[in-house]
Amino acid sequence: MVRLYFLLSILFLFTTNLSGQNVDKLAHKMDNIKIGEIIRNIGENIEGPVGSWNFGYGEQILFVITDEAHNRMRIFTPIAEREEIGQEELEKMLEANFHAALDAKYALYSGFVVSIFTHPLGELTPNQFKDAVKQVAVAGQNFGTTYSSTDLIFGGTQETEEDSKNKKINKKPSKKL
Repeated sequence: MVRLYFLLSILFLFTTNLSGQNVDKLAHKMDNIKIGEIIRNIGENIEGPVGSWNFGYGEQILFVITDEAHNRMRIFTPIAEREEIGQEELEKMLEANFHAALDAKYALYSGFVVSIFTHPLGELTPNQFKDAVKQVAVAGQNFGTTYSSTDLIFGGTQETEEDSKNKKINKKPSKKL
């Protein structure tokens, strides 16, 4: 009987703890009001209606678009017109998406090269949002040089053209006889 009471009290404490965590997550769910407050604290010259802001951040103009109904948000900044960059810059930009642009990525949008961050809205924390704003801005500033969104570079050294020619991409190893 003592075991039964012990097991029931453990089960009660466990389920109470889990439900408390869910309530805590719901209380901190990101929404347009919270994002608007953060933007007012970190941005300059804020314009646009709720859910579609643009603002100054350092030397960059950033855009934030949210869709609460579909739980999505994105932050982006225009960098250059697509016609102004060559094939080599385009390739470096795409390689940087793997090595040097961490959460912010480079993309093409409506004829422009942009730095962009996308994320589910509700699961985003205030610190993640602030970090994403910084990464988008830094990636925009570093386009054409390091193509990085932070000081961290994943993957180490870049391979030479000769190294990449000798690699087999996505193929089974051959059997040795």
